[in-house]
Amino acid sequence: SDMALLSIDKTGKLVWKKELPKMRMRNAFGEGGGPAIAGERMILMLDQEAGSFITALDKNTGKELWRKDRDEVSTWSTPLVINDLVVVSATNKVRAYNIANGEVVWECGGLGVNVIPMPVVADNLVIVMSGFRSPNLLAIKLGGKGDLTGTDAVVWSNQRGNSYTAAPVVHAGILYNVTDNGMLNAVRASNGEIFYRQQRLPKAYNFKASPVAANGKLYLATEEGDVVIVKLGEKYEVVATNTLTDQFFVASPVIVDGALY
Repeated sequence: SDMALLSIDKTGKLVWKKELPKMRMRNAFGEGGGPAIAGERMILMLDQEAGSFITALDKNTGKELWRKDRDEVSTWSTPLVINDLVVVSATNKVRAYNIANGEVVWECGGLGVNVIPMPVVADNLVIVMSGFRSPNLLAIKLGGKGDLTGTDAVVWSNQRGNSYTAAPVVHAGILYNVTDNGMLNAVRASNGEIFYRQQRLPKAYNFKASPVAANGKLYLATEEGDVVIVKLGEKYEVVATNTLTDQFFVASPVIVDGALY
């Protein structure tokens, strides 16, 4: 399908528009990853069946600053900016790009196909995961260079209970993630130590929305219209379940100024 990237100001006025190449995605899913903002740059990654690339744009004008072709098939992950790096999850290689010029600083293979969850950072680790065919999680030590595949830069990995769609969240050194069929996991981010794994929630739920952590709680917006609230920490404890009648949550909650949207 044809695509364009739009910049719109707070009054609704179009500031700039950039046409993007026609997408060639598997199973007609279309594009799913979002842009990442870093200072004056906007990073956009478009992985497809042919012609995959990552680019940096001037967020004020839409002017392309650099573009790099990618040896990847369809993925739907959003880039993560860590200081001067842009880290992108994908099937063939997780890659860290220099944000200034797009050069690859390091790369690491090992994820499965249909990569969707956004990377997260925990102290000196970046954690990436896939949850479809050949699921895997890689906790990669920051600071490396070159090909890190199979080296001790991969501090720990996990093949059970990974998210397929929802991104994980890290809070106070604990990594939380939820599977598409509603299994919740909490592990120590530094080494993968399990606090609870594939924990069933109060009802059978399905998920596309990512969990959000705030105010000592984990908010889980379900496809069934419930928002399940779990206490953050090593012990699984449901604080409340809020039901919104005739609702269906796919987009992740956003917290702004103490309000949940």
